[in-house]
Amino acid sequence: MSEKKLGFNIIKNDPTDGHGGYGTGALSLENVSPVIVDVENGEASVDVGALHARSAIEKRIKFTPNKEDVPNGKLYWLVWVTVQRGEKGPEYAGVGACEMLIDAESRRGYKSMPEHVNHMDKALKGKLVVDNMDEKSKIILADFLKNFNDGEIWRNTREEIHESLR
Repeated sequence: MSEKKLGFNIIKNDPTDGHGGYGTGALSLENVSPVIVDVENGEASVDVGALHARSAIEKRIKFTPNKEDVPNGKLYWLVWVTVQRGEKGPEYAGVGACEMLIDAESRRGYKSMPEHVNHMDKALKGKLVVDNMDEKSKIILADFLKNFNDGEIWRNTREEIHESLR
């Protein structure tokens, strides 16, 4: 894994807490972090730029909604991971994985924007969407999450998430 020490966006206060005024019901991205899983290299890392489709792997890539347009694409997963405060401390609360194919040489890529939005929304709501990932990708993601922050967040996380990434 790379030596970058970018961390998760960890548990901020609700900006609309206590009032029903402007912004109530707005989606807050403060507790979600994008994890990029590089399947070929067996690595995962947090890349906050992905919140705005500006991760290191997405820059200078023209995306299409058709996989056929990227026949030589390298598989990546953009995984939305939500961290919330649980009974024992911070825990992974929601996980939503989205497939991306990127051909850096031709500067072309595939991703489904509706899938990215829907899976981020599900992760924010504490749901789990990883059934679409292959086993190798799940192992890379699980190892990253287990080892992040000396494993504290993983130890606090509900068993359902542990099981789904085994």
